[in-house]
Amino acid sequence: MKLPIIFSVDDDPGVLKALARDLKSKYYKEYRIFSTPSVIEALATLLELKNMGETVALFISDQRMPEMDGVDFLTSTIDYYPDARRILLTAYADTDAAVKAINLASVDYYFVKPWDPAREKLYPLLDDLLEDWKGNYQPSFSGIKVIGAQYSPQACAVKSFLTSYLVPFLYLDSEDEEAKQLLTLNNLGPRDLPVLIYEDGFVAAAPTLLEMAAKIGLHPAPQWEVYDVVIIGAGPAGLAAAVYGASEGLKTLMIEAKTPGGQAGASSRIENYLGFPAGLSGYDLTRRALTQARRFGAEMLSPCKVRGITVKDGYKLLTLDDGATVTARSVVVTTGVEYRQLDTPGIAELRCAGVYYGASSSEASSHSGKPVYIVGGGNSAGQSAMYLSKYAEKVHIIIRKPDLSSTMSTYLTEQIRNVDNIVIIPNAEVKSARGVRRLESLVIEYSDTGVSETVEAAALYIFIGARPYTDWLDNVVIKDEKGFIETGPTLVRRRDFTKFWKEKREPYLLETSCPGIFAAGDVHAGAMARVASAVGEGALSINLAHKYLAH
Repeated sequence: MKLPIIFSVDDDPGVLKALARDLKSKYYKEYRIFSTPSVIEALATLLELKNMGETVALFISDQRMPEMDGVDFLTSTIDYYPDARRILLTAYADTDAAVKAINLASVDYYFVKPWDPAREKLYPLLDDLLEDWKGNYQPSFSGIKVIGAQYSPQACAVKSFLTSYLVPFLYLDSEDEEAKQLLTLNNLGPRDLPVLIYEDGFVAAAPTLLEMAAKIGLHPAPQWEVYDVVIIGAGPAGLAAAVYGASEGLKTLMIEAKTPGGQAGASSRIENYLGFPAGLSGYDLTRRALTQARRFGAEMLSPCKVRGITVKDGYKLLTLDDGATVTARSVVVTTGVEYRQLDTPGIAELRCAGVYYGASSSEASSHSGKPVYIVGGGNSAGQSAMYLSKYAEKVHIIIRKPDLSSTMSTYLTEQIRNVDNIVIIPNAEVKSARGVRRLESLVIEYSDTGVSETVEAAALYIFIGARPYTDWLDNVVIKDEKGFIETGPTLVRRRDFTKFWKEKREPYLLETSCPGIFAAGDVHAGAMARVASAVGEGALSINLAHKYLAH
């Protein structure tokens, strides 16, 4: 934790030097000592300190200064640090002004130059003021601050991005007093939201995800001209492939279009993953895997999309969304699946304003004491319901079937049955979502009776099946009728196998119709759709890539 600051201003270099010396002599263990001869410089520094989340405990200012007198300066510091203590440094001739400042301005005390000896004339006064200040002191948050409007899709995207990349941040609603103060000090307003204030004090108004990624150290330039293996997608399969590829000495690059972890990364609790009897969150699994991959030397580009792949002389040329090209000897596609869109009136208009696809842990606390609805009966929906039940007044799970037995794991259905504020709504579907600036209500229709009702809703989370993210691979690899990539044995069984496969060997287990391109995890046809199997396939894909590279 950073130490709080004692900030002194005096245009007389001799006095300023002596004051700084005495302050450091007494308080260096508990406070940092800042000093400057210029009021203008001091005010500029205060804005930087405020943006960086620094804390000033005490201001000491001379009264007679050419740029601004001490009382006016100390009064101006209230905008930055209203709780700090303030002392006016005066000459004998200015004592009347000092007394008036105490009575009329926010000045706590004054002392007269010279103050020798400090242990009698300076330290007792400062000790009292600092002890008084400590009584109400709460350390400031040190990290990124996000200021956004409630129910703003842009603010939601920023929070989700930072959460997914394990970046700690403090979210401030734009209507909070602290947020208003920071916006005013930086000459920003509602049109500039969302605003990010980084730990170094840099302020960004409505930044793009790519700009954020560059600022926090993501999306660096590739280090190598040719990679042994490029992994496209950073879900469990991709992360496992990155760990094993890098740990086995391959030049490994992982490219992620959105955020790491995939659908599993958004899970509040994964309880059937081997080795974690108490379960672990998708966030924790992603954090551990990313740390492992980086420790072994895997590189990562994110957010970054691969627009297409071409093959030339056995090398795979990956075209990125910015037009750049990455060359790979082998490729592992682990792009997974994405939730299907709910084509219901009002849903698209209220997305990220109460309507969310998949879990959104960054928004859960905002639903405290309110009714929340979930559409879908799979494990992801169940895990989300368990997590949201800690915040919401009641969590309603809407499913088209009579019960959850055919779509959800038994352990989850048992847990849900034992939670009082989770309610199953069977034989039903959402017909419309309503709200002005945010979701306010849902219209639910019951298929067994044909009756509809309107219910109050603070949030709607949608888990209605998934489609593979493979459109960008058209004409590169063979896919089934649903868009899943066909691999290994399923390719061999195709009638046209000999037309597209020209190698002397048969394709490896996870190899696609293009030699040297592999598919692991949910993206390939016949995948088990479990975290453990995705991790196993990610590891296996590296073993198969080794075989391919060896020939």
